[in-house]
Amino acid sequence: MLDFSKIKYYEPLASSSDAAYKTDLCIYGGSSAGVAAAVQAIRMGLKVVLAEFGHKLGGLSSGGLGQTDIGNKAAIGGISREFYQAMGRHYGSLEGDGTQWNFEPHVADRIFQEWVEQDGITVLYGQRLSTVRKSQGKIKSIVMESGVQIEADMFIDATYEGDLLAAAGVSYHVGREANSVYKETLNGVHFGHPNHNFKAWVDPFVIPGKPDSGLLHGVSDAAPGYQGQGDHCVQAYNFRICLTNDPSNRMPFPEPPNYDPEIFTLLARYIDAGVWDSLQLHSSMPKSKTDLNNFGGVSTDYIGMNYEWAEGSYSRREQIFQDHLTYNLGMLYFLCNDNRVPEAIRQEARKWGLPADEYTNFGGWSPQLYIREARRMISDLVMTEDDCRGYRKVSDSVGLAAYQMDSHNCRRIVIDGRCINEGNVEVRPSGPYPISYRSIIPKGEECLNLLVPVCLSSSHIAYGSIRMEPVFMTLGQSAATAAALAIQHGTSVQDVDYAELRNRLLEDRQVLES
Repeated sequence: MLDFSKIKYYEPLASSSDAAYKTDLCIYGGSSAGVAAAVQAIRMGLKVVLAEFGHKLGGLSSGGLGQTDIGNKAAIGGISREFYQAMGRHYGSLEGDGTQWNFEPHVADRIFQEWVEQDGITVLYGQRLSTVRKSQGKIKSIVMESGVQIEADMFIDATYEGDLLAAAGVSYHVGREANSVYKETLNGVHFGHPNHNFKAWVDPFVIPGKPDSGLLHGVSDAAPGYQGQGDHCVQAYNFRICLTNDPSNRMPFPEPPNYDPEIFTLLARYIDAGVWDSLQLHSSMPKSKTDLNNFGGVSTDYIGMNYEWAEGSYSRREQIFQDHLTYNLGMLYFLCNDNRVPEAIRQEARKWGLPADEYTNFGGWSPQLYIREARRMISDLVMTEDDCRGYRKVSDSVGLAAYQMDSHNCRRIVIDGRCINEGNVEVRPSGPYPISYRSIIPKGEECLNLLVPVCLSSSHIAYGSIRMEPVFMTLGQSAATAAALAIQHGTSVQDVDYAELRNRLLEDRQVLES
């Protein structure tokens, strides 16, 4: 049974600690990138401390994203491929290379746990960054809310938010740059993409046809703006929801705390207009399970409700987290139970439920919100649309990206009296393309011993292509390799010899060229 008391992003600690650690490499963030970085660092002989904000490892890879976004499987090597090969061994994959790319969350969780246990990696859970201590351009130590202190020669920020890079004084951006900033065509405000928009006219007003009655929940009164205009908006978050239609393993959707059916009036109107597609994106996983993602005009993406996440306090993020939980679980409960939903749709929705054998510590629901984008570092090189399209090819590759330039909607607004979603982009790159080493390290004048494989230096639209879990694992491994070489030679991350880094990455089966 779902335990709402345990499904939290953050709650203040009841006790403190004076524990202190001194290590070669400190990794802040137990995402898939963080775990891959830790494994690589151990292989290169480093002492490692991995500090994780929450209480599980793997981020989205173990948090519900079981249908891997790939782009091109041949572009994935190294530890990242080892993860999917481990999946292949578990499921008895019939693919020629022994990999499996769709999987159950608990299997991913087990693999990450086995990796850190077999390598003897020190993992500290429930560690929330409080203070960064710097001297002479280097991070000397970080202090957690708990009082735990970690001193290290090198640091990796493997969080989805970029909390360590921000606290270390590294430049970053939140939101969508204008097209003019990096001479792009797909950044900023973006109208015209047909997917995940309204396929029927839906009135946005509380009393249909009466603007002075106010707007329905989830609809903004923001001005439309113009194509390519920069703004503070961030593409929508949701939960990647693991469901099952196996009656022996299926738990009915419970009513979430603070449930208000009026939140879903827009969805009810959309269904009444003749469109029923909110649960269409069921990506099949083993054992009668699915990875449910956003699909259509009104679905699991909680559009416009995440703008404060990146810069928000931990307590503010907890409020946003709970709002997303209420919205996502509430939508499923609404579709199963509300009388405004046609009986045929209610019966279809009731075929699905939460799997009793997933997230057993939480009662069947993932504690990992899908942070599609938050802070993005600004370094000496920024990955842009030119890289994705093959107009530029960097010479210091530390991994390949291959997925489409992908942005979920950023706003739901009113134009000419109807609802419009804005911000969706889905444009394929020219093919697998290299990610620059310079994009995962800060400017030298800002920090000399930090690497950032997740919130790397990238424009909004290029990040939409790079931000895939297999790529994060690849970049985590490359970041740890560079950290080890910097320690070995007593240099900054900016002065790591790329030729030596490249040779070691190739030796460790990274794929650097297509």
